[in-house]
Formats: sequence, C-alpha cells, structure tokens
Amino acid sequence: MIKRSFIPFSEIKKHKAIVVDSTHANGFMLSHWRGAPTPPEVRDDTSAAMVLNAMKLGLPELELQYVTANHFDVDGFVGVWALLNPEEAMEHEELLRQMALIGDFRELDLNHPLAGEALKLVCWINAKERELFYPPFGAEQMPEPEVTLCPKKFDYFLREFKRVLQDPEWERSAWEDEAASVLLGYRDMYKPETKLTRYPEFGLIIIETPHPVHYYALFSRTIGYDIVLSCYEQNRYELEYKYTTWVDIDSRPTLPRLSMAPLAEKLNQLEKSGRRWAFDAVTDTGPLLRLNGAKLTRMEAYDNPTERGIYTSSIAVDQLKDVITDHFRKAYAGIEPRYNWTWQEIKAMARQ
Repeated sequence: MIKRSFIPFSEIKKHKAIVVDSTHANGFMLSHWRGAPTPPEVRDDTSAAMVLNAMKLGLPELELQYVTANHFDVDGFVGVWALLNPEEAMEHEELLRQMALIGDFRELDLNHPLAGEALKLVCWINAKERELFYPPFGAEQMPEPEVTLCPKKFDYFLREFKRVLQDPEWERSAWEDEAASVLLGYRDMYKPETKLTRYPEFGLIIIETPHPVHYYALFSRTIGYDIVLSCYEQNRYELEYKYTTWVDIDSRPTLPRLSMAPLAEKLNQLEKSGRRWAFDAVTDTGPLLRLNGAKLTRMEAYDNPTERGIYTSSIAVDQLKDVITDHFRKAYAGIEPRYNWTWQEIKAMARQ
C-alpha cells in the first residue's frame, strides 16, 4: 500500500496529487464542488464520503503519493485524514461520514447511532480551530490568504486527530460547551413552541421558534430542504440558501439558487422599521436575506445565528411568510429539480 503525505496546495503544480474538496488540473479530484470531475462511481454528498467510496473501490487513481486541499474545513480534513490513515478510516467509516455531514451541511441527526460521537469530534475541531488558528473564513481578516495559511491547520489536526478519535473524553473541555449548546438547541427544535411548515415543491422549510439556536440544531430539522426561513419572536427573520445548493449533492436532485434581489425589493416596499432588507450573492456559500445592521463579514455570516444581531421587522410573520412563499412558488414555476447545475446556469438565472 502506498504511503501518502499531505502537501500544501501551492505545491500541486510540482507534484500531481489527490485533491480533496477542491479542484486543480494537476490532480485526481474527489470533491463535491460544483462541476468537479469526480468519477461517477464514487459520487456522494460530501467530499469525505467520495474519498471513502474511492478507497473502498480501490480506484487506481489513488496510487498517488501526495494529498492536498486548498482550504481547511471538517469535510475536507476528514477526506485528507482518511487517505493518510486508510486502515483507521475504514474502521471508523460511518463516524467519519457523519462528521462530514454535520460539519459541511450542519445537518445533525441524532437518530443516527454515531451522530453524538461525530458531534463531539466536530465541536473539538471547531474549538481548536478558533483557539489555535482562526475561525472559518477568518483568513479574510488575515494578511495571508486561506490557501497559504491552512497547511498549519492540517499539520496540527493530522497530528492530533487520531488520539481524540480513539477517546474524545480526553478533550471534553474543548468540545463540551459547543456540544451542550447544540443539544439544548436540538431539544428546542422539538418543543411545542417550534412550528415547521414545509414546501417541498420549491425546497423551502419555515421554522418558527422563539429564539436563534446553533446551526447544527436549526438545520437538524431541514434535511432534504435547501431554503430555510427562520422566524423568531419579535418579528425577527432570516432567509438562507443552504450549502447543499453550492455543491453537487448526489442523494437527490435540487433546484438552482435564484437571486434574492427581487424578493428583497418586495420586502423593502413593505418594511417600515427604518432598516433595509439586504442579501448575499448566489455564489456565496450560504447566502442570507435579512434586515441589515452593520454588514456581516463572511466569517460572521458563517457563524451561528446566536452570534449575530437579528433585527425586528415591521412586517408581521404571517404576511412575511405569504410574501416569501408566493415569491418562490412563482419564481420556480416551470423549473424542475435535477442534478449537477452549473454555475453558468445559476448565474444566468440570477440575471433574469
């Protein structure tokens, strides 16, 4: 069996490598990024799952000495770690798959027997990433780009992960606060005060709940849906396209993202609070439509709803829900869900 090693993404021009959760012409790509040429036989929802599928099939393209990625996140890290530790990866395969789903799509499903253990490991990574380095998208505030800075994260987590995987209790002090916050929010998602309304015809789920919760709890109720309208007490709202529409997922067809500009215009005509409805571009990882305060950085937008201000709207909740559902019903009329939308198609629709 070939002994692989991790190299910074900057070195891939000199060394052909397995490219995880990224793309590059001088590599064999195992990535769910939209348009990535991952072999059809290993396609899956997360990049880590594609890596595990390829390892189980023993694809000849895996006979490369080097592995790389152009950014650090849970999904990409799990894929890289699996390639460097194949025996342990196969032993913990389902746990690693759960980590990638929680880390990338924020879809925690505690009905899965390994989801609780996966949550501890993801929260450990989150905590150590913030403590020792910088949070996701935090490189935008740094003097160097993510592609240059992330190898230090890989070096640390590739060295330490096996120890924590074997016994997460050794690192309880790191993961327990976030895990507890997630579990409290998860419980709130199943309380009588939380109401869900689903619109499968255009992939929208409306969650009415008293207060913001951790994303892993909030999105636990959104599996199979791609647009989330969160409605909190005091007419506080956020609308978001999930990351499931930024990548090519394999488990189900999806609808393309549409520009939220027309919807923002409708809401701004109704809004009397003095604030304006602002929206992110369709190419953002998780574009938000929300009443604006100070403009969120990408790091702040990626962070949990509990960590940002969500402002009171003058629009009553029933009116807001009617406007948004009517908008999407008309906007998606005649568009059928399918696999593998291209960015060219999505950007063209956003201009319409």
